[in-house]
Amino acid sequence: MGSLLFYAIVLLAIPLGSRAEQLSSKECESLGFTGLALCSDCNTFAEYVKNQELVSDCLKCCSEDSDDSMSKITYSGAVLEVCMRKLVFYPEIVGFIEEEKEKFPSVKVQYAFNSPPKLIMLDDDGQHKETIRVDNWKREHILQFLREKLKPTSAAI
Repeated sequence: MGSLLFYAIVLLAIPLGSRAEQLSSKECESLGFTGLALCSDCNTFAEYVKNQELVSDCLKCCSEDSDDSMSKITYSGAVLEVCMRKLVFYPEIVGFIEEEKEKFPSVKVQYAFNSPPKLIMLDDDGQHKETIRVDNWKREHILQFLREKLKPTSAAI
């Protein structure tokens, strides 16, 4: 009987997975979702968290699953946003800014009061597409992420 209930819940979640109502990246960030979650992650999340509203929000902020879908998404630029006063608490971010940032001409550093360190990924028009918190990332993780997600620029070639 328990497994039948599980399949019923999964089947009910499938229409939500179509994400008819998609939230903006800013709305998702304010809810605590960064945009990195795949919709299948939300279904796994639903197994452990019984708050349907939270699961619904996850599904409104997730990316569709497909064969290697996340690795194919690239961006034209990024903004590394951080609070200058809090930089002392993020030595990996400081190291990236001081020693690695020049390798990425399409990445700009923006200081915003009280902002946690985050990468704001931009499309070809310079529009905000995705926000990723990087407060706990090591410098090498930032480098790897940017190498994989940023389109090569003529200055970098």
